[in-house]
Amino acid sequence: MADVPAEAAVDTDFEEKWKKLVPNLEPPKTPLSFMRPRPPTPSAIPSKLTVNFVLPYKSELSAKEVDMVILPATTGQMGVLPGHVATIAELKPGIFSVHDGNEVSKYFVSSGFAFVHANSVTDVVAVEAVPVEHIDPELVQKGLAEFQQKINSATTDLAKAEAQIGIDVHSALNSALTA
Repeated sequence: MADVPAEAAVDTDFEEKWKKLVPNLEPPKTPLSFMRPRPPTPSAIPSKLTVNFVLPYKSELSAKEVDMVILPATTGQMGVLPGHVATIAELKPGIFSVHDGNEVSKYFVSSGFAFVHANSVTDVVAVEAVPVEHIDPELVQKGLAEFQQKINSATTDLAKAEAQIGIDVHSALNSALTA
């Protein structure tokens, strides 16, 4: 954020204390001066949920209005509808589905976070994601076998941990394809 938003908040308490201690020097900008105010929570629940789905290299969905999303949270499958309570959820490998009427888009996500805001906006940030229809079942089975072989032959804790991550992701991919 190079630009300071026009409606940025001012930390008046900090500025007053600064001016008492250092009257000849302008106070520095605080993090609050770079933040936009939180959007107001609507008085009525909107009919649609606004979803933003971003990956490190691209924005998959931007301000898309949908009926519902289902997230693979570490605590279990989490459905989000308009008016959902504000929540932050860690994502585990699994299916992230976006429901818009009769149309359902499914993505396999490896991990990430979901930020559900009180104003019926949900931001999903994933480390890696791929549409389910682009997953090759044969490659998933091959990868799962390779990582199972690696965990059996691993001699260090690091090698075991890396192999276990591979098994977890490929098992979740396999479950996504068979669901």
